[in-house]
Amino acid sequence: MKSEWLSRAMDLRLFRIRPAEAYPIVLERRRIFVLPTRSGLLFAFTLFAMLLASINYTLSLGYALTFLLAGVGVTSTFHAYRNLLGIEVSGGHGTPAHVGDMVGFEFSLNEKARRDRFAISVINSEETVVTDLPASSTLHVRLTCRAIRRGPLDAGRIVIETHFPLGLVRAWSVFTPDHTVIVYPAIEREAPSPPRGGEDHDGESSASEGSDDFAGLRGHRDTDSPRQMAWKAIARTDTLISKSFTASAGQQLDLRWFDLPDTLDTEARLSRLTRWVVDAAAQAREYTLTLPDQSIGPGHDATHRDRCLAALALFGMSAHS
Repeated sequence: MKSEWLSRAMDLRLFRIRPAEAYPIVLERRRIFVLPTRSGLLFAFTLFAMLLASINYTLSLGYALTFLLAGVGVTSTFHAYRNLLGIEVSGGHGTPAHVGDMVGFEFSLNEKARRDRFAISVINSEETVVTDLPASSTLHVRLTCRAIRRGPLDAGRIVIETHFPLGLVRAWSVFTPDHTVIVYPAIEREAPSPPRGGEDHDGESSASEGSDDFAGLRGHRDTDSPRQMAWKAIARTDTLISKSFTASAGQQLDLRWFDLPDTLDTEARLSRLTRWVVDAAAQAREYTLTLPDQSIGPGHDATHRDRCLAALALFGMSAHS
């Protein structure tokens, strides 16, 4: 936490970076910084040694070579700075994901100065993308980071840098875009089938399987009733196996927060409801999601699914935005 605070303070003081900047973001002169790399420092030390030797031995050719190489170093600094100057960063869209998955943030790099840009690196906390930017073109860059909690996820601190052309200096710019993606709750891996609308559910009974159509065999769960046990298969394999049943396709699902077992905490309830929403949407089933603070549906299309997942992601948060 202390290192993150220090990094943000340095951004604000040294790089004039606001907490969140609206697109488009233009890399102007005051936003680009240049410092020597390790190779650049070694190059400068070598030039200094050559200068001392030339002075000590009065070498005219030594002076010429030293100042020629120094001119190359200064020129490379100018080209590195110019390689970033004027690039415009505009926002694309983010790829929503579930907790534990990789979230994608897309950016567009726009070149409007009619010159090629080489070896441009776009960096976030977990990934580096290196690319060239042709003259008068737009390039789409996608950065990813792992989602560790549900809710809004900001793109965070982004660095654009280059070591072009000789690697002697590093030119870079730092910005924090106003770019947010919603992270949905994690999907429960072994969730029971959802209850059907119109039935009376209480506690664990909401976790029971439908009983209309036989869907196949699966691993045994603690919530399975004895009638679901596949006794013949258990006798053959010596492994606990249960029968899986599904409700009829036309039956509307009623996914209710209050029908979940009291043993589940908030995040576990959200994970189970997320599993049911995802499965119902994949099967084009009509369903309603009922949370303590709102009810969504009925519906079955992708828009309805996204509304339900967003409501689950923002559940319990002060600002639903």
